Amino acid sequence: MTALLVMLGGAVGAPLRYLVDRFVQLRHDSLFPWGTCTVNIAGCALLGGLAGAGTALPGPVFALLGTGLCGALTTYSTFGYETVRLAQRQARFLAAANVAVSVVAGVGAVVLGHAITGALTG
Repeated sequence: MTALLVMLGGAVGAPLRYLVDRFVQLRHDSLFPWGTCTVNIAGCALLGGLAGAGTALPGPVFALLGTGLCGALTTYSTFGYETVRLAQRQARFLAAANVAVSVVAGVGAVVLGHAITGALTG
């Protein structure tokens, strides 16, 4: 049953990632990967919020939303690929900015999501 929930969450998260990435990226005339950065930060915030709920969140719900949805919504491989691609295009500042923004904002989003949910369920 758990594997089915993970697959169901992934079936929603993967197309959502693609749609959000395209929606955001098409609105920016820049080499910077705004779409990937957006989905990764949003996924971090959601996963932090789910983790902040602790035992108030049943295991099957975490499998569906945390492992399935967030796992498919976020994408480390695309982040890595886009960073390397920026560096290869001599856009080293943007490559470094992508790493810095993604890591700092991602960790910040996890902490914020965790704190908000922890306060609400505390």
